[in-house]
Amino acid sequence: MANASIGSVVSVRGSVIDVRFEEHLPPIYSLLRAGNDGRIVIEVLAQLDSHRVRGIALTPTQGLARGAVVEDTGGPLKVPVGKGILSRMFDVFGNALDREGEVSDVEWRTVHRAPPPLSRRSTKSEVFETGIKVIDVLMPLERGGKAGLFGGAGVGKTVLLTEMIHNMIGHHEGVSLFCGIGERCREGEELYREMKAAGVLPHMVMVFGQMNEPPGARFRVGHAALAMAEYFRDEEHRDVLLLIDNIFRFIQAGMEVSGLMGQMPSRLGYQPTMSTELSRLEERIANTDTGAITSIQAVYVPADDFTDPAAVHTFSHLSASIVLSRKRASEGLYPAIDPLQSNSKMATPGIVGARHYNLALEIRRTLAQYAQLKDIIAMLGLEQLSPEDRNVVARARRLERFFTQPFFTTEQFTGLKGKLVSLKDALDGCERILRDEFKDYPESALYMIGAIDEAKGKAKPGQPSTSAEPTSTSEAKADPKPAADSNRNAKSEPHTKPGEKPRAKVQQAADTHEP
Repeated sequence: MANASIGSVVSVRGSVIDVRFEEHLPPIYSLLRAGNDGRIVIEVLAQLDSHRVRGIALTPTQGLARGAVVEDTGGPLKVPVGKGILSRMFDVFGNALDREGEVSDVEWRTVHRAPPPLSRRSTKSEVFETGIKVIDVLMPLERGGKAGLFGGAGVGKTVLLTEMIHNMIGHHEGVSLFCGIGERCREGEELYREMKAAGVLPHMVMVFGQMNEPPGARFRVGHAALAMAEYFRDEEHRDVLLLIDNIFRFIQAGMEVSGLMGQMPSRLGYQPTMSTELSRLEERIANTDTGAITSIQAVYVPADDFTDPAAVHTFSHLSASIVLSRKRASEGLYPAIDPLQSNSKMATPGIVGARHYNLALEIRRTLAQYAQLKDIIAMLGLEQLSPEDRNVVARARRLERFFTQPFFTTEQFTGLKGKLVSLKDALDGCERILRDEFKDYPESALYMIGAIDEAKGKAKPGQPSTSAEPTSTSEAKADPKPAADSNRNAKSEPHTKPGEKPRAKVQQAADTHEP
């Protein structure tokens, strides 16, 4: 290149490279190349003095030695944008990974771009349906907003994200862009195969910087994906669905880069510039007058600690937070979303409507009351509750089971056919459960179904449930007065073993009211 200058390596410390230039000193974010055929790529992050720069290697540094020749490319890291990138898979440098040959009909743009100014941003609020009951009812997503899936290891973040891709990409008219940051290579390959089989690859782009890559590459792959998304939003005026797995790995890569560069760590070892780095990425995800970027991000929570600085800083950028619970996952209630910890700023009567808002409030109230009663049930048993409280417990347990849903992406593991449920069907089902329309149905009839009417095909009213706990719940509340009488009778028989007679009498009381 005309303005290229040549330097030499002064020191190599892992991924941190110091380079000396005699004439022209490269500016910050310049890309340098070294090694055979320029295979080792270095990004300048600091200017040490008038002749030396310090950079982080975006590729492995094997074979690099002091005195090696370094060439300044004269520009920052760039990625391809244009219609030619659709249906393709890339790394952080814009190299195709899908063995389909070189990309054509593209232009190359820098990954470092400023967020859109406030004057260009759109303030319209619109709900983005996912087809997943618990999300659409209690924590609706915003079209052009940012939603986070929070959870520890192994609670189903990637499965839920993949299911959202399956449900939304079919009726999403714009472009979908998947960005894998620091996750498993296997998941990227599986996703590519599934999207190809589903026939949605022509409207999708994938960018990966997985966990085997150096920290510099993982730190920049999110910016590379955003540069591609911004092209479709600003140049082609199309809506973009941006899926990121995992935003915590971006923060983690920044922490590694910061440590390698010699910066003093802040609390829990995180980089002192974490808030700024995350804002640079998140603020570029925005609605403008030409199009919208809707983002769904998986967020790993270290040791299930939601007070971790990485989780706290991510929370502040999101319009909806979907919290996954290990306890619900252990109970087999999938998707394992905690309805009381999760929230969305879209859940207001002005956006979702009065009926949806009031129904969501009633559901949360019922589930919260059940959570408070769990300690009493554990100590004294369900029979000691008042009739009104028993009704609350029965409704809450049926709601919990109704909010489970078989996924398309897990059909091969569960043997259950996936279900896509409209918002109208989900709201109707919740309303009918709260009206006690299904009080005579066993709880198991509501487990892993789509629309509420499927419960009628699984069981008949009054049919005993397969598991002991749901049976006692549903039967004890079938008619509270006889159940209460049986408790009084049980107390008058002091020589019986605790728990035996009352259960038998509750069973008889419920049996007398079966149709």
